[in-house]
Amino acid sequence: MNAAVQLAETKEPGPAELIPTEPKPTVDTNKAVVEDFGWLPCNLSFEISAANFTVGDLLRLEKGSIIETHFAETCEIPLRANGLLIAMGEFEVIENRLAIRITAFA
Repeated sequence: MNAAVQLAETKEPGPAELIPTEPKPTVDTNKAVVEDFGWLPCNLSFEISAANFTVGDLLRLEKGSIIETHFAETCEIPLRANGLLIAMGEFEVIENRLAIRITAFA
């Protein structure tokens, strides 16, 4: 293993590594994307897994049912846009509404 590490450390750069990288554009690309595609609809969902939930439990659901989850009160919850994981968040209560605070982007 050490020989492989030493070989990797002493290897000379290849032609692709010698090509200078282009400077980053100064235009704010996020702003351009928002202006061009900001109107497109997307489905936003939060995944909350339930502890030991069965089909029988699903069939017995009724108004007022309480479902236990695997998440602790401050646990991070996956946030998906059109099924793609985009961020993690935590639930918060703001006045009488349930909200999610983004804690990290994927």
